[in-house]
This record gives sequence, C-alpha cells and structure tokens, in this order.
Amino acid sequence: MGEVTVTHVPRGSTPPPPGPSLPVLPPVPAQPAPPARPAAGPAAAPGPSSPPSPAGPPRRTAFAEGAERLRAAATTEPGRLRVIGALLAALVVAFGAVSAWQMTDRAAAADDVLTSSQPLSSDAADIYRSLADANTAASSGFLAGGQESAAYRDRYEKDIRTAAEKLVNAAAASEPGSPSARTIAELNRLLPEYKGLVERARTYNRQGFPVGGAYLRYANEKMQQRMLPAAEDLYTRENQRLRADYASATPYPWAAIALGVLALAALAWAQHRTYRRTNRVLNHGLVAATATATVVLLWLVAGHSIARAGLNDSYDHGVRSLNVLHDARIASLKARGNENLTLVARGAETKKVGEKTYDAYDFDFGADIEALGARLAAARKLADDATGEKPVTTAMGNMEEWRKRHAAARDQDENGNYQQALDLVIGAEGATGECFDSVDANLRTALAHEEREFQRAAGDGRGALTGLPAGAAALAVLGAAGAVLGIGRRLSEYR
Repeated sequence: MGEVTVTHVPRGSTPPPPGPSLPVLPPVPAQPAPPARPAAGPAAAPGPSSPPSPAGPPRRTAFAEGAERLRAAATTEPGRLRVIGALLAALVVAFGAVSAWQMTDRAAAADDVLTSSQPLSSDAADIYRSLADANTAASSGFLAGGQESAAYRDRYEKDIRTAAEKLVNAAAASEPGSPSARTIAELNRLLPEYKGLVERARTYNRQGFPVGGAYLRYANEKMQQRMLPAAEDLYTRENQRLRADYASATPYPWAAIALGVLALAALAWAQHRTYRRTNRVLNHGLVAATATATVVLLWLVAGHSIARAGLNDSYDHGVRSLNVLHDARIASLKARGNENLTLVARGAETKKVGEKTYDAYDFDFGADIEALGARLAAARKLADDATGEKPVTTAMGNMEEWRKRHAAARDQDENGNYQQALDLVIGAEGATGECFDSVDANLRTALAHEEREFQRAAGDGRGALTGLPAGAAALAVLGAAGAVLGIGRRLSEYR
C-alpha cells in the first residue's frame, strides 16, 4: 500500500484554485544602512564629491501675479469687458469728483465776494470817510467860535461812533497777526488820542485862548499823517482781498471740462465697440452713463459761464464805480477839511513850491479839488444808466460852484476881511459849506445805487453755482453705476 498524504486547510481560509501554482519571488537581499549625515558646523562643509542642490524658481510678487492675471484675462472678451467697465466707471467718477472740487472752490469765492470781501472793502472806505468827516466837522465847529452849533457837534460824534463800529467789524473779520489786524489795532489806539486833542482845542476855544488853534492843528496833523494813511492802507488791503476773491471765482474749470470730454469720448467708443460686435444700437447702461456725463458737462459750462458773466458785471459796473465814488467822497472831505484849516491857521502853515510860497492848507485844498474833479469824471464814464449818472453830474456842478465860492472867500481873507471870508465858508447861505454838503449828498446817493447794482449782479453770479458741486458728484455716481451695469449686461451673455 502506498502512503496517503493528508493536507489540512486552515479554518476560515479559501483553498487555492486548481491549476498551476504562482511563481515564488526570490528573497530581497539586505540593504546597507544609509550613511550618517555629518553634524552641522564649520567642519561639516560638503566635500568635493557632493554636488550642490539646484535652487528653486524665484517667488513672484503679488503685483507681478496680478499683472499676469490681468494680461491673461485681457486675452478673452469677458476680461476685456471687465477692464473697459472699470476704466469707464473711473473716468466718470473722476470727472464728477474734479467738477465738485473745482466748483466748490469757485462757489466759496463767489460767496466771499458777495458777503465778505466787498462789504469789508466798503467798511474800510467808511472808516476812512468817517475819520475824514469827523476831522472836517471838528474844524467847522472850531471856526464857529465858542458857540459851536449842535449840528457840527452831532456830526462829529456820529462820525467817531461810525469809525469805532466799523473798526470792530473789521477786527472781527481780519486774521489774527495779519497786516490788516495790526493796522486796525493802530487805529484803535490813535482814535482816543485824536479825540482828546479835539476836546482840548474846543475847551481852549470856548475860553478864547489862541492855543486852541494849535491843539486843533496838532489833531489835524495826527489825522492827516497817521490815521488817514493807516485807514487808506486798510482800504487798499481789503480791495486786494476782493480782487483775489474775484480771481478765484471767475477762471474756467478747465481740468473738469477736459475730464468730461474724455469721459464722453470713452463712453462713445465703448458703445461703438459694442455695436460693431453685437449689432445692437443701444446699451441702456452706457446710454444712461453718457446722458448723465453730458448733463454734468453742460451744467458745468453753462452754470459757470453765467456765474462768470454776473461776477464780471458786478466788478465792472459795481466795484469799479464804488471804488471811484469812495475816492471822490474822500477827496471832497479832505478838501473841506483843508479849506476850514486855512481859516483856522491864518497863514501859520506855509509851503514853498519853486520860488513861490503858499498857504499850506490852501495849497492842499487845490490838489484835493482837482482830485475830486478827476474822480467825478471817471465815475460819470463808469455809470451805465441814468440813475447812476444823474447824481454824479449834479455833484460835478456843485464842485464847480464850490471852486468859485472858495476863490471869493480867499480874496476876502487875503484882503484882511476875515469875518466876510468866514461867512463865505461856514455861513448859513451862499457859503462853500452848502456846495460841500450837496457834493457829499449826491455822492452818497450814487454810492447807494452802485451798491444795489453790485448786490444784484454778484447775487446772480453766485446763484448760478447753487447746487452745482453736489449735483455733479451725484450724477457722476449715477453715471458710473450705469457704465458698470451696461458692461455687466454684456458680460451676462457669456455665462
């Protein structure tokens, strides 16, 4: 009997399928261990047999990656549309922002012309006029002797109060530490000193002491040589400030206009490009953006043109006339003051011109009356209607009569008839004082008319800019939104 071999299959294992057995892989020989890594340190430098490891590619900056993505996006139509939409929105927003900025500056300057610089210029002229008129009233009251009339006294006190009030207004509006502020402080210091000298002159004059005339001449010297030049300097500075405000309000906003034209050109190009690629005539978003940009540009040009015309008219037919009339009124006041002081001094002050010697105050009167005539002639040329021309023409006639009466008074004084000369200067009838009062009243009427003309024209100019800065900014935002929506409509066709 042969041997029987029994094979036991482990539980749970699947018996091998019948057939040839699988080949058996040879055993893997043992591998040597990797060489130990040398320790770090100065002595651990690699030998000549170990090659350096290759360096990796340099890292790119975020800006470079963004530029690369933008270039990649621009190679597709959706990417190009996104770029176009962003540029259109940026152009429209920039147009609105620059328009709002430039028109805000011009509107503020126009408002300063109407409410700040021109009123302050008029206040400075009133300070000068009040001081000069107070000096004239003081000398007229002195000539009346111990029995000074209440009219002269009241006029003097009113002028002093007006000058003090205008100085307070000017001080409140001036910048601390500025030349105007220093001038105002100087006038505030000199005004009480002048009043004290006038009061001393009146006191001695009532007592019949001749020293009263010396005090009055000293007060007049302080007024003529220190106070009136300071007031004139203040008037000049305020006029310069007024001209600077005009210069800021009237130039065209060229930067905003150029951006508006560029934005409209870009919008037109974008719509033409859309038409060529889609054969669609209108893109609602781009049309809305074009309409808002057009409205802003037209509003900008038309509004500023109207404002510029109104401001230029207010300067040509308001400020220029006011300046000339103020100068004429000041010349008349100075002439009247020198005429009175001619009789007060009675030859105590002389001036030598060439080989001839003149009474100093009478010589200055002649210069002042010539200046008055020149200013009145200029004011009549600047008057643009009969209402403004009539009082100036009347003042010219009063001035000519004043010349004649003054010459008659001088003849009487030089012939030793002092009382007759005094009556021809401060008398009740037929005196030069009547002519001076008529000149002053007509100039006051002309000034009031030109002030109304200025207010009307400058108000129209400022009104033309009302709402323009805010409106330009709001419409620009709407235009930018329209451009983005229009491009977004095209982008939706690619989804």
